[in-house]
Amino acid sequence: MRCPFCAAQDTRVIDSRLANDGDQVRRRRECSACKERFTTYEIAELSLPRIIKREGIREPFDENKLRAGMLRALEKRPVESDAIEVAINRIKKDLMATGEREIPARELGEKVMKELSGLDHVAYVRFASVYRSFQDVNEFTAMIEHLKKQ
Repeated sequence: MRCPFCAAQDTRVIDSRLANDGDQVRRRRECSACKERFTTYEIAELSLPRIIKREGIREPFDENKLRAGMLRALEKRPVESDAIEVAINRIKKDLMATGEREIPARELGEKVMKELSGLDHVAYVRFASVYRSFQDVNEFTAMIEHLKKQ
């Protein structure tokens, strides 16, 4: 690992710990030349499946789009940022666990709705209303009745 301060090639690991629920390794390093310390994170590079849109267009999975959609639904709701990140990571793990190279956008949307229902019911209804293209109040009422039964 190259030192970010002096660009020396020789650094040594002082401490290693698991981070992010064991998905990452956090390493504390020290440069042999300038003695500065810095932290690095090591994660497994796994490929996420491509998303097949309703129109048949295929595009790579974009975590930023996933996060933006969830944050839009959760806007002004009392949900902690850490809980949102955990939900996003669960969705990504679930996608990788399928082993599929491509998945329909509908399947991803269902996973997002499942996570949102656990985080906040209002955000769940917001997301579902856009995702399922609600046309009238009756569809909202049906969704709310379904939530009450759960």
